[in-house]
Amino acid sequence: MAKTDGAAPPGQPTKIASPERVAAFRTGISAEARAGAYLMAKGYRILAKRFRTPHGEIDLVARKRNLVAFVEVKARASLDEAAYAVTPRQQARIIAAAQAWLMAHPEHAEFELRFDAVLIAPRRLPRHLLAAFDAST
Repeated sequence: MAKTDGAAPPGQPTKIASPERVAAFRTGISAEARAGAYLMAKGYRILAKRFRTPHGEIDLVARKRNLVAFVEVKARASLDEAAYAVTPRQQARIIAAAQAWLMAHPEHAEFELRFDAVLIAPRRLPRHLLAAFDAST
């Protein structure tokens, strides 16, 4: 039997995730942990992980001095594949989620803001793309 996607509310049936979805979820969690450790080694402080809104999700929110970076983490077979995986539609969802995060954390509203990506591939060091995209696109 497949593992569940999480605990269902009382009286609700439990969703069964396919083995592929479970594997993708675990890969994503592992990639986010690697990306977070990599950013911390570069002097960033992780402010939030997997920040979810109805409009989208931000994998990591990181701060370094007067900068807040909203970071999308992509894990693929190669760094090039990971780089192409941040689609314009995802970018729009991340931007909307960032606006929600800033409304919930107004103390960071005057900081410099940036949208980064951290690319993860097997047997490779993570690649941090500064300003991978911007909110004006």
